[in-house]
Amino acid sequence: MAGCARETAEEEPGTAPLIAGIETSVIWDGRATGFTWFQPRACRLPDGTLLMALQRITGSDNYGSSHLSVSTDVGRSWSEPQSIPGLERRMLPAAPDGSDVPTEEAVADVTPQYHPQTDTTLMIGWNVYYQDDALAIPNKLRWPVYVVRRADGTWTERKKLEWDDPIAARIYGTNCSQRWVLPDGKILIPVTYASYEREDRLVGTLLCSFDDETLTVERTGNGLELAVKRGLLEPSITEYGGTFYMTIRAEDGRGYWARSDDGLQWAPMESWRFDDGEELVMSTTQQHWMEHREALFLVYTRKTEENAEVMRWRAPLYCARFDEKTGRLLRDSEQVVLPMDVPGKPAARMGNFAIVHATENETLITVGEARPEQGWAGDTLQARVVWSRPNEV
Repeated sequence: MAGCARETAEEEPGTAPLIAGIETSVIWDGRATGFTWFQPRACRLPDGTLLMALQRITGSDNYGSSHLSVSTDVGRSWSEPQSIPGLERRMLPAAPDGSDVPTEEAVADVTPQYHPQTDTTLMIGWNVYYQDDALAIPNKLRWPVYVVRRADGTWTERKKLEWDDPIAARIYGTNCSQRWVLPDGKILIPVTYASYEREDRLVGTLLCSFDDETLTVERTGNGLELAVKRGLLEPSITEYGGTFYMTIRAEDGRGYWARSDDGLQWAPMESWRFDDGEELVMSTTQQHWMEHREALFLVYTRKTEENAEVMRWRAPLYCARFDEKTGRLLRDSEQVVLPMDVPGKPAARMGNFAIVHATENETLITVGEARPEQGWAGDTLQARVVWSRPNEV
């Protein structure tokens, strides 16, 4: 869903819940093959084809080249992933930090999005460095990197999203983020960023023009901040009923959201709560939006009695309906999207997930398991949310 504003709709008393059911499946059996296809994120083309960006993981934040998988049957099957030109892991001629250590660069957290005004698919991630096959320079000299897939299946060269502003001189990124395409073709891109004057990051949005090959920053919105550890990370945005909403990863044991009339100027953020007032306890993990023409949902992880042993409580995945009037999640609407592992086996971490509206009746949520205790071998999972009433795609 991108572009036109939607009218909100009240659910009539006695009508069936919007979510009629959730079906789960394994796309790739990484537990058997010994590796994980991680960070699976898909978008939908006008003819119904789904394009999924994904990559392998061999250690903590240790990513391989970005790949593309295609589905022509609404995610019932996916093609063998093929390397995306321009998003390969590669050796740099010189280390960006000025050292003499040989340095590789990969592009992580790639998120594809179809751009209807140019009939192209824009894939944005951000760069990440490795020295001696280990993460290096994690908190500076990083920026968004993108390629464009044309309608004929060819690719543009790799480019950097240029943002020459002192407030983002140390680091800026739009990793794992849901973006929003406006009716005129311009794109609202949520970003996390920091200057050299502060250790923590802020979040906000950039208004960018796009000419089918190059993104250009036109305007910058205000910044939201929380000076705890790394600050605010991995924002995602959506629009519903003429209002924009942002959900934000934080490092103080909570997650946050904010609203905006124009997608650039954001009101003060609030922590995620249920409608009874209880705050959701989270641990530095992203959340994403799942839209329906009649309601807005959040997909997230949180601390419960059952997942106390899971790192950062990154399993199971939950969803709940968002009440845009109160800014709260409806507790009675909460349900598990992807459950924890079977009893007696280590629970996989499922913090890096994504959402795509496949048809007017189905939305897919995809995630790769992270299982470091098993050499990072894990399954690539898919949840199929079946709607009781038609959605927009």
